[in-house]
This record gives sequence, C-alpha cells and structure tokens, in this order.
Amino acid sequence: MATFELKKSDTGGFHFNFLGADGKTILRSEQYSSKAAAQNGIESVRKNADNEARYELKESTSGKFYFNLKASNGQIIGTSMMYADNAEREKKIGEVKQGAAKASVMEV
Repeated sequence: MATFELKKSDTGGFHFNFLGADGKTILRSEQYSSKAAAQNGIESVRKNADNEARYELKESTSGKFYFNLKASNGQIIGTSMMYADNAEREKKIGEVKQGAAKASVMEV
C-alpha cells in the first residue's frame, strides 16, 4: 500500500515523500517551514493526483524522465525521481493516481 512519509529535517523544516506499494520513493516535496504546511502539501497531492492536467512531464539534461505534480494554482507540489524511460515514468504516475487518495501518513 502507498504511504506518505513525513520527515523533519535537522534544520527544523519538514518535507514528505510519496512511497509506492514497493516502499520506494516516487515523489518528493519541497521543504516546508512547518509540519502543518507539509501536511497541507500531502492533502494537495491527494486532491490533485487523479487529475491528468496536473502532471508536467519533464526530461533532464542527462536524458532521464521525471514529472512534477502541480496544484491548481500551478505551484509544484512534488517532483518525481528520475526514470530511465517514458514507460517507467508513466507507470509511476499511475501509482500516484491510484494510491495517493488512500495512502496513510507515517512520521519518521
């Protein structure tokens, strides 16, 4: 089952990772100044994950594929890991779409 991992950094900020059913990170958030802001980011992922228009497909300068998930205001909520090909990126987008709404939150 997919999970959000909520983490506190050494500097006091917070971020989250979205983990797929295999336990591997698919999506990472920006650094937030508070736990509440990071929790709002998680809720935004849940709200926007099933909307195809919220996914921005990207390719790195090294030829790897990744995506950004954006909120309705255009702000990036999370950025994916790098994938070797478009098919793997599409598979991971599918996992986010399928799992985000019901994913539990685990504080680590």
